[in-house]
Amino acid sequence: MRNRRAAHTIQKRKKDSMMSEALNGDTVALLKECNAGTKMATSSIEQISAYVTTPELKEMLHRYNADHIELGEKCHELLNEAGKEEKDPHPVAKAMSWFTSEVKLSVSGDEKKAASILMDGCAMGIKSLSEYLNRYSGASDTAKRICEKLRRLEENMMEKLEVYV
Repeated sequence: MRNRRAAHTIQKRKKDSMMSEALNGDTVALLKECNAGTKMATSSIEQISAYVTTPELKEMLHRYNADHIELGEKCHELLNEAGKEEKDPHPVAKAMSWFTSEVKLSVSGDEKKAASILMDGCAMGIKSLSEYLNRYSGASDTAKRICEKLRRLEENMMEKLEVYV
């Protein structure tokens, strides 16, 4: 009984520590950017998946989409706990991404083009996430770890897509 109480107390302290970290302005900003990035990524993956016929590539995109959703939910959860709003991708950027992908895929709707578009998105994500880590250097370790995990996810996805271009 005593061990359970001690474990519960430690867990509560960890959560309280994360909550106080989440109030930091850099932390909130970094989590918002990561959240918006995961939304942009899932939107692109879902759009482009419609053009994919190879079962292996379709399954790979499904897994990466699920990983992006999971990280986005973690950002959303931490922002909610801090009483902060999440951030959506900029509407113009999202619309331009959708339109560009649709045009490119309607002209040449092969999987090579789909993989190439996704690799471009990964490269932009990696660059943006690196910039955010530098800009919001005062963010909590928790937020930085989420951002770094998201950046590694983009790097891994880009590497796996190389065989399709």
